[in-house]
Amino acid sequence: MKITFKKTNLIGQADKMLYGHFLEHFHRQVYDGVFDPESKFADEDGFRTDVLEAMKKVQTPIIRWPGGCYVSAYDWHYGVGKKRIPTYDKAWRVEESNLFGTDEFAKLCKKLDCIPYICTNAGTGTAEDMSNWVEYCNLRNMGIFAKERIENGFEDPHNIKFWSIGNENWGGHEIGSKDAEEWGRLVRESAKMMLRVDPTLELSAASIDDLDWNLNLLRTAGQYLDWISIHSYWDFTPDGVTYIDYDTAMLRTGEDISGVIDRVRAYLTACGLEKKIKIAYDEWNLRGWYHPNLMDIWNREPKRHEDEDFYQNQILAPRNINDNNAIYTMADAVFSAAFLNTCMRNCDIVGMACFSPIVNTRGAIFTHENGIVLRSTYYVFDLYANLLKENVLDIWSEDVPKLCGTDRGTRKTVDAVDIVVTYGEGGYAIAAVNKDPEKAQTIDLSIIEDEVSEYRIHTLNGPSVDSYNDIGRDEVGIKTGEWQNFTGSVCLEAHSVNVIELR
Repeated sequence: MKITFKKTNLIGQADKMLYGHFLEHFHRQVYDGVFDPESKFADEDGFRTDVLEAMKKVQTPIIRWPGGCYVSAYDWHYGVGKKRIPTYDKAWRVEESNLFGTDEFAKLCKKLDCIPYICTNAGTGTAEDMSNWVEYCNLRNMGIFAKERIENGFEDPHNIKFWSIGNENWGGHEIGSKDAEEWGRLVRESAKMMLRVDPTLELSAASIDDLDWNLNLLRTAGQYLDWISIHSYWDFTPDGVTYIDYDTAMLRTGEDISGVIDRVRAYLTACGLEKKIKIAYDEWNLRGWYHPNLMDIWNREPKRHEDEDFYQNQILAPRNINDNNAIYTMADAVFSAAFLNTCMRNCDIVGMACFSPIVNTRGAIFTHENGIVLRSTYYVFDLYANLLKENVLDIWSEDVPKLCGTDRGTRKTVDAVDIVVTYGEGGYAIAAVNKDPEKAQTIDLSIIEDEVSEYRIHTLNGPSVDSYNDIGRDEVGIKTGEWQNFTGSVCLEAHSVNVIELR
């Protein structure tokens, strides 16, 4: 396989927000995850220092919070102030302590030196509720909500710039779901009120890969938006036990990822908004979250909602399956790298992506009483956030090997090797993913009008496609080679994620 590139042949600049993350009040993401005042690792504010250090290591650029489905029945006002009153979380059917709210989120982002991104309640909430939340966060001292923030101990505004109107309000699973016309009107009126509080906001709105939904949204509210939000998961287990294997995951790295971006780009272009509005891929993961029987209203039995045994064993307990670290293998790492490569190739229009989530559930970091486990996906962010450059180059590929197979009854072919070349201070950094489960692949690199004398390769891998990390088990990690003479060819291990530095 041969790759040819030239440093002046640019696609665009990849925003660091492509390496962003997501945090929702589900299972152990917030409580017993990033925020755990009872942990021996807790700092003076209740945050786990081991989690914070891991997030700093991958230069977490932006965090989207508080949902997710959770936010569509969330009243932000219960989560501020010196006295927090527990409420019932209608999305996930648990009691919410409200100990972690807006001020704690702002404090978390300050500790991490990352951008806070708030997703608002566009389910049961109103345009006024959303704009009041902006008042609380961003006004200096005018109005009751800014004064309330000051009384709560935060003299200076949080100055939160990025806000999403809604989560997945296009879906029947979402509390307060809307049809396309309703949605366009609500987004327009919410945006108007939020921007009157703070005209410097960057606003996103929940969207989906659907022509009618986007045309209604963009025609009605496009003038107020800077982003549209899309989500994707590619593997939803039916039983918590059956997951797609490595080969199937690889077959979903082609058009299954790129096609969504291509179509949403087309919708923006058709409305003449492709230069104004960017795509925020602000929820994504190979694995969909496991939470069976959440909407068991479709199979109601007398007094079933009062059955404590059913609630504990069939609704809550299965969520612990998400904590099984054996699920998160090299398939997750290679898929995630292929996803980020696709975003970088589309960096002219994809400006943000939030891995879902950062901690626990399907996250990159797993917490336990005595420490943390860094899953395979964590190391993808370690490589990409710390090594790749800002300028993404257009490349010419020849003789790209292919992987073929059948997925859900459809014959698919995808590239076995996925390459993105970046350039910046210090030289080139190449994201090179070998999806082949068994064969190493050699790539020949041809650089036009530039000389390279040395290279080194950082390789994320494990002994097999099923390798994973767990408590006391470190199978997956990064090994970094020495700088050596560059001859033009580099070998990629099977089922590996690599960053090749050239200088």
